Formats: sequence, structure tokens, C-alpha cells
Amino acid sequence: MPGLVPGIRVYRAASKTWMAGTSPAMTWNVDQRNRQTTLDGIETSEIQRLGMAVLRGARIRLADIAHCYESQKGNVVQALLKTSLSVEPGEFVAIVGPSGCGKTTLLNLVGGLLKPTEGEVLVDSRPPKAGAPNLGYLFARDCLLGWRTAAQNVALPLEIRGMGRTARETRVAHMLAVVGLKDFGHAHPSELSQGMRQRVALARMLVTEPSTLLMDEPFSALDAQTRLLMHLQFLSIWERHKSTVLLITHDLGEAITLADRVVVFSRSPGRIKG
Repeated sequence: MPGLVPGIRVYRAASKTWMAGTSPAMTWNVDQRNRQTTLDGIETSEIQRLGMAVLRGARIRLADIAHCYESQKGNVVQALLKTSLSVEPGEFVAIVGPSGCGKTTLLNLVGGLLKPTEGEVLVDSRPPKAGAPNLGYLFARDCLLGWRTAAQNVALPLEIRGMGRTARETRVAHMLAVVGLKDFGHAHPSELSQGMRQRVALARMLVTEPSTLLMDEPFSALDAQTRLLMHLQFLSIWERHKSTVLLITHDLGEAITLADRVVVFSRSPGRIKG
């Protein structure tokens, strides 16, 4: 695989390509018999003990959707031309295309942040709602709250949902261990590198066990080697939970490395090619 940095090994498990870093701080193991991946010795049975079920991803259906924005001057801007997309439960789909072609608009429609001008969006046969616990959203920037520690940032969605303190702390400690930050729960964002901050944001998204993950260029701000290690870390988590993933990226290599399927958008106003 071209573009790999020194110290990265490539493995193939079933149909998925895995890149394993040789950093002594992280240990990766792929069990090819059942496609279960463990990170730092955390097994699926441990997830179940913590009350974190092994999830089934959601089915996403976008039927003849189109979307327009109205400018402050009253002009109508067509962001998306009529297009359709189906994503099966547990599928990892990457969306690539030029800037301004409507990729993020599509993601916001699936996340319930926007309503389509035309057509229908369904997540597990229901219209999506903003803030729904079955949807997780990860942005290009970590958007961490600077006055809260890493653990407190990860705990925020659980606090909003009213989870008790003991259960919340147990869940947060587990998620920080999953993303390789078990010793940094008391650190504030200003004390963490950009890669570590993005891992905190990843843990914050995953801590509510969403069945659908919406990711808007989450690795674009990272340096090349950190990005590769984050790819591996995310794949190991995804392979365990099998959430449905929609990933927005400008990087075709990233899309091919991570996704089961790559969807290509046309120039603005966007639509799916083919």
C-alpha cells in the first residue's frame, strides 16, 4: 500500500485491510476466525460486562433527496440535486467530492440537523432527529470544552442523558482506555496534542453507543503518521461494534483504506455520480 510511513505493517483480515503501528504503547491483535479485534486487551465480553452492548448498525435510506438554502438576500442556492443512497446495517461508506458539493449537507440531513427540501431520509425506517442517542457526530475539529478535563468531556453526553455518576465514570474510563488515553483522563485539552484531543472527541462520540456514526473529515487536521494510527484505532473499534458509518473526506486514499464502499459526489450542486 503506497504512502505508508516507516513502522507501519499491513494485515488483511477477511476483506478488510488493516494497518498496524509498531508503537510499544499500543498493541493490536486481529482474530481472523471471528473478525473480533482487541485493543489493549479489551475484549467484547468486557464491553458487555460494562453494559455496553455489541451494537447492530442502523439502515440508512435517502430517497430522491434534494436540498436548497436561502441566502440573506433571498436568493435560493441549490446545495444538493435529487439523489438517492442506501446504506446497509454495519456498512462503512465514505463520501468523497470537491469542496462545496453538498457532502456535509447530506451528513446533516442524515443527522436530523436539516430537513430535505425534497425527498425522504430514514434511519432504521424513521426520520432522524437531532440529538438522538442512536446518532454520533464527529467533526474535523475536536470541539472539546477547555474548562473540562478529558474525562469530563467524554462524560458530557452521558450527563445530558441523566446517567448516574458511578455508571458514568465506569463507562468513561472504559472509553478512554479503548482510545489509548486511560492515563490522561484528568488532563485538560490544552495539555493534549491534537491527535490526543481528537481521540477524546472520538471517545465522546462512542460513549453513548450510537448505531450510526457521522464523521465530517475527522482526521484532516492530523499529521500523516498520527492520521494513519487514528485510522487503525478507529477501525479496531468499528470492527467490534459494527455501527453504520458515513465518512466525509477529501482524501481518496483514506476513503479506500477505511471504507467498504466509496461514493463520489459531482461538483456543486452535488449529486452522487453513477
